[in-house]
Amino acid sequence: MSNETAKAENGGLIGFIERAGKRIPDPIIIFMFLFAFCLVLTGLIGGMTFELANTSGGMTEYTIQNMLATENVRWIFDNAILKNWLSFGGGVLGTIMIVMLGVGVAENSGMLTALIKKVGLRINEKLLPLLVVFLGIMSSVATDAGYLVLIPLAGMLYAGLGKNPLIGMAAAFAGVSAGFSANLIPATPIDVIIGENARIFAEAQGVPFTTADGKELTPATMHYFFIFASTFLLAGLGAWITTKFVGPRLEKMSYTIPEDMNLNDFAVSESENKGIIASGLGLIVSLLVIAGLAMGPLAPYTVEANGTTREVVPYLNNVILLITLVFTITGIFYGVAAGKFKSVQDVVTAMVKQMNTMGYVLVLTFFCYNFLGLMTYSGLGTYITYLGATGLQALGLQQFPILLIVGFIITTAIINLFVGGLTSKWMLLGPIFVPMLYQVNPDMTPDLVAAAFRIADSSTNIITPMMTYAGVILAFMRKYKPELSFGDVIAMMVPYSVMFLMSWTGLLIAFFVFGIPLGF
Repeated sequence: MSNETAKAENGGLIGFIERAGKRIPDPIIIFMFLFAFCLVLTGLIGGMTFELANTSGGMTEYTIQNMLATENVRWIFDNAILKNWLSFGGGVLGTIMIVMLGVGVAENSGMLTALIKKVGLRINEKLLPLLVVFLGIMSSVATDAGYLVLIPLAGMLYAGLGKNPLIGMAAAFAGVSAGFSANLIPATPIDVIIGENARIFAEAQGVPFTTADGKELTPATMHYFFIFASTFLLAGLGAWITTKFVGPRLEKMSYTIPEDMNLNDFAVSESENKGIIASGLGLIVSLLVIAGLAMGPLAPYTVEANGTTREVVPYLNNVILLITLVFTITGIFYGVAAGKFKSVQDVVTAMVKQMNTMGYVLVLTFFCYNFLGLMTYSGLGTYITYLGATGLQALGLQQFPILLIVGFIITTAIINLFVGGLTSKWMLLGPIFVPMLYQVNPDMTPDLVAAAFRIADSSTNIITPMMTYAGVILAFMRKYKPELSFGDVIAMMVPYSVMFLMSWTGLLIAFFVFGIPLGF
């Protein structure tokens, strides 16, 4: 890299974001310090009382517990491992890990990568921008395949058409990273992480985990209608931005084609073709199994309690396991046909390999969930909600729910420039904003706040050097333009980021204004 390029990357706004981001401690360390700080704080203000509006329209008095008192220190140690970690929120950690098992079988069998290559290599030139962005969005089920396969493949496809390969890579990057939270598949790992933790954050402070009209939310599918519509919105918008703005500008930029570039590197092999055909059969089998369960043991039934009749829908209550079943069966069918899985042990190895990526999540959730347990038990979390809600109400924002939505999205989008990682940011922001915004205006239900978070967290991923794959993307693009800096990458991605953020926010506001359910 030249001295000029290095200076460009180290200076200006991009350089500031990178330097500031590197000085922010790892989220695990942040939770360690927050735990210690809040522990001391409860010792200083323990016994303080305050009142907060409850769901019945009245006021409930709360008292902050001194967590340094002997009986409360004993509570911390007695509950640290089981209640405040492994069983926190009804075992949300186990739910997340179950989803990862199914995704692990599908991803490590090679099925997801083969599907991306198969579709990518058959794209019509006129539809190329649309389908590249769409494939990027869909690849969020298996992020590695999107970043490591689709983005370089898109560059090669454009190069093969005599176009600047950076155009295809930019479109793919926009779909994979800025469209991260959209998808056509329900109950993805992202849905589970966001939904299950939103339930925890709400219930910890007595916020009903329901829609505005009182319908109980299903964590894994509470955003499905919204992310389904978002997929088509972002795919179409991404294609339009590529064609009208990014493409014409990048076509004027010089580039070189590496001598060793070979489109056959991404060709679908005979074994992969066999696997894809078999995975289609596996999909049919898995859907038949689910249909059998939904009409049999998991069929809806009614229960009577206290003179009221309530319908229970077991297949919806177990949608996470059912989606995991689909990934597992299709992955096994693919793996066996492609020769990837030769024994049951190979399937187990695929699951274990995926679980190896969960190490950071296990450590993060131990400190995070213990911190949240402390905040809930001590009443300190409710007090923070009280202070924040009081401040927002003093500004009169309770009368302007749309401003609350937009304000939260902008706040999260800015934070996302400096702090990477969806899970860690949601753990930091969710416990504060889910109950706080509800207290300001009851229309700010947990599903609405969580949807706003997903928009902001995704849209600005492509314009921050703190994004996990930022260096990888830059390395891919430098194959065609060695002097490219990350500042150049951000410049080409800004149109996607800004337009995705604005249009996606508009879509959420439309859902809100017209009372359209976000999911089921």
